[in-house]
Formats: sequence, C-alpha cells, structure tokens
Amino acid sequence: MILFHEPSWLSTATALTHHNEIPMPQENVSNTLPVLPRIDRFQNLGYGMFLHWGLYSQLGCGEWVQHNRPVERKVYAALAKTFTAENFDADAWCRLAADAGMKYLCLTTRHHDGFSLYDTRGLNTFDAPSSPAKRDLVAEYIDACNRNDLLPMLYHTTMDWFWRDKKTYDLDQAEMNEYLQYLNDSVEILCTQYGPIGGLWFDGNWCRPDLDWHVADLYALIRRHQPEAIIVNNTGLDEQGKLGHPEVDSVTFEQGEPSFRDQSAQAKFVAGEMCQTMNNHWGIGTQDFNYKSPAHIIEMLCKCRKVGANYLLNVGPTAQGGIPDYEQAALRRAGDWVRQASDAVYHGQPLPQVQCAGDDFMLRVDGDADYYFAFRLGREGDAHVTLEGGGIGPRAIGNYDRAIGEIAWLDNGEKLDFSQNAQAGLMSFNATGYPYGTDLIVRIARLVPE
Repeated sequence: MILFHEPSWLSTATALTHHNEIPMPQENVSNTLPVLPRIDRFQNLGYGMFLHWGLYSQLGCGEWVQHNRPVERKVYAALAKTFTAENFDADAWCRLAADAGMKYLCLTTRHHDGFSLYDTRGLNTFDAPSSPAKRDLVAEYIDACNRNDLLPMLYHTTMDWFWRDKKTYDLDQAEMNEYLQYLNDSVEILCTQYGPIGGLWFDGNWCRPDLDWHVADLYALIRRHQPEAIIVNNTGLDEQGKLGHPEVDSVTFEQGEPSFRDQSAQAKFVAGEMCQTMNNHWGIGTQDFNYKSPAHIIEMLCKCRKVGANYLLNVGPTAQGGIPDYEQAALRRAGDWVRQASDAVYHGQPLPQVQCAGDDFMLRVDGDADYYFAFRLGREGDAHVTLEGGGIGPRAIGNYDRAIGEIAWLDNGEKLDFSQNAQAGLMSFNATGYPYGTDLIVRIARLVPE
C-alpha cells in the first residue's frame, strides 16, 4: 500500500459522513430529492480530465485498434514488451488539469484490451509492473492527485478481450460468472491497496445485455471498502442518461449533449456527467487532426453546467505517457476562461424553469446571486474590423420572478441597463457587446437581488 497525502476532498467527505450531515435538497427537474454528500461533492467539481492510456497508445490508432483493425492477439500482447512509461509524470498531468480549471481526473486503469496499469498482484502478468515500466502507475497517479487536491477517479473496463483467450462478447453465462469473479477481484485490489479513491467508472456491460452481470455484488464490494466512492457505469452511446442500477451515483452522456432528467421515481438524487474526446478517439490517434478548439471546450462546459452535469473531457497520452502539445495548449487556454467564471461554473445550480433565448441559460449560486450565460455575443467597434456584430442588444428572460437590483458583466464589472416586472416573471437587459480585443465565447452577467 502506498502512503497517500490526504486531500481536501477527503477531509470534507469524512466530516459530512461522520456527522451524518446531508445537504438540503437541491433543485432538479421535477422534484427535490436529498443529495448525498459524495454526490454533492462530485457535482460541484464540474469539470474533469479523462485519460485513455495503455498499450494501444503505442500504435497511435485509438483505444479500440486491437479489436477494430484487428491486430492478432500475439502481436498485440507483444506491445507489453515495449511499454516503458518513460514520459509518464503524474504530477505533470495534475498540473495540466489544474491549469485547465479541472477538479478531478479519471484514468483507464484497465481498458478492454485487458492490460492493467496497476499491480494485479498475481491475477495475471499482463500489467505495467510486469512490463519494462516496472511501476505501479495507478499508485503514482492516485498519490499525485492527492498531493494536488484533485479527486482521483478510476476507469475500469467490465469487458475484456484477453481473459482466457476469449472476448467477453463470446462468453456464456457460466463462463461469465467465472470472469466476473476475476473482475471483482481486480476491482477489490483498487479498493484496498491505494487508500481512499474518488470513484470507479465502469464501461462495457452494454456489450452483453443478455447476460447477468451481477452488478449488485460488484457495487456491494465497493461500498464495503470505499463507502465515499462515486460509482459510474457507462450506459454507452445508445442509452445516454439512463440509470442502470440504484447504487449508481452518476449517469453518463457519452459524446452527447446532456439534458435535464426526471428523477421523481428515484430513491436518491443522481448526478450527470458528459464525457467527450478532444478529437474523434479516446486513445491517441496520431493521424486524427479533428481537434476541438478552446472555444468549443468553453461552450460544451457551459452546456453541461446548464443542466447540472459535469464535463469530463478526454485526452490521449502518447505511447509512453506524455500529453501532446496541442491538448496542453487548448486546455490551458480554456482554463483562462474557467478561472474568470469559477464561482458560477463550479457551484451554480440550474434554474430550468427560467426561459432564455437560444442557448442562453441561468444558474444560481448559494441563493446569493444568479448568473446569466450569454452565447453568440458580438463585438463593438468600427464595422471594418468587427465582423461579428450580432447579438448585441436586449436579451429577454421569462418565468423569472426574483427582484433584481443590479446586473453587471462578470469580466469587467460593467453595469447593464435592465427592466423587470417580477410579478409577471418578465425581464429584459441590454447585453452590450465585447469591447474590441475581447471575445469570451460565453459571457456571464451577474444578477444581484434587491
């Protein structure tokens, strides 16, 4: 077991649990459910970094290359002989995440190819300590997250292309039951050998919906060892936002814009998280040039927070663990925007009943102030150099009955003219354009109540 540095998230979670303090119900779509401390903490993180890294990274063709190309099993397994992790620096990953404004990370401890970045302790030798890396990379990752006050989430596949020379796709129920014992033993290592972890992010049950995965046994194991861990089980591209089991703490929206969910029939409030790639692959694709810009990152983060969902943005480290230059630059540039809007982004609660035009929306922070997120705002200045002149002028708000005393842009404090009939739930404010030399992609106005 490694010696870990106690992060601030752990201290907060422990205090809440020991005193049985459950936060007051928060607003969701159609009901007010109690929010468990671990879920409240998770949804207030807002923004995280996904990291898909493994043997496939050496081929530079995405994380499914072994299955999709396909690559012959022996040829693929031989990649473990050249996996050195020489450029892996977990603290550098954490510094990048912090610079980007991210509050947690999620690393592929084992992906579908069956290779583990952690010490499997005799379950097999298809792991990083048995490779030329000769290191437990998950131990280094968790310790670095704790040192840098970032929540360490652990992705773990539930399907496997290498177990007993079979793919999970091909198992019958009897074989599946044997495989699930191996899976549970693997997860138990992660739950018992590294100190407190932020959560476990599972992926793969969708490959065999006809079989019984005995997920209750897996979740009970986690709760026994890591009661404060967030449990996520990705429902895949076809069932975004679906809650598969009541023990799950967050639903997923893979590569799709999240939406409000009716939680009235649930026993507890469940968070939401949208995971998305920086280009079109999770693992590094050296011939994939279709990268997202800082502007796209900012817009997607805002659209996630509009519905209270977290944004988990993926990067694919290089063959031996470095982060490519473009991802670093784009994430840090978007991080400059996040720092200007941090209070609203991390702690804002959705106001789904409020009506705004287009993609615009509002969030409320601790009952103190409301924040209006304005998309598609033009620049002010001479027409010869301000090509995008739209969006300046009145922005109407409906079904909003909070009496407001002042509205100002968050970035420069400029006070904005507005008119309001709170009794009728109507408001309009004058959205001035960006001063020349400025384009925030999404501009935020702070509405202070009377």
